[in-house]
Amino acid sequence: MTNIKRFEDLVIWQDSRSLANSIYGCFKVIKDYGIKDQVQRAAVSVMNNIAEGFERETDPEFIRFLYIAKASCGEVRSILFLSQDLGYVDNATAKKLISQCLKLSGSISNFIKYLKSG
Repeated sequence: MTNIKRFEDLVIWQDSRSLANSIYGCFKVIKDYGIKDQVQRAAVSVMNNIAEGFERETDPEFIRFLYIAKASCGEVRSILFLSQDLGYVDNATAKKLISQCLKLSGSISNFIKYLKSG
């Protein structure tokens, strides 16, 4: 595993925390509780799976949880598109959050590649 001692020091975890906070802020006034709950749970899943995988203390386990985190990031992105279609989230906000998801997903992928190479 990497030389990082705490999951809190991982940039991907820090970025996933930022994404979760952005999602909670964006959806706090949305009255469609099904969509709101799903997107918030998916965003929290990204950061929690990174943390849980790190705490497993083996690269294969960590990689497995990173794939789950990446998948949850895709789920957030998908819900953002639907929320935009339904008029819950304005185009500029959706674009910003989708971009944040894409960047995070790419960073998770790169970290998986790094772990697999070591």
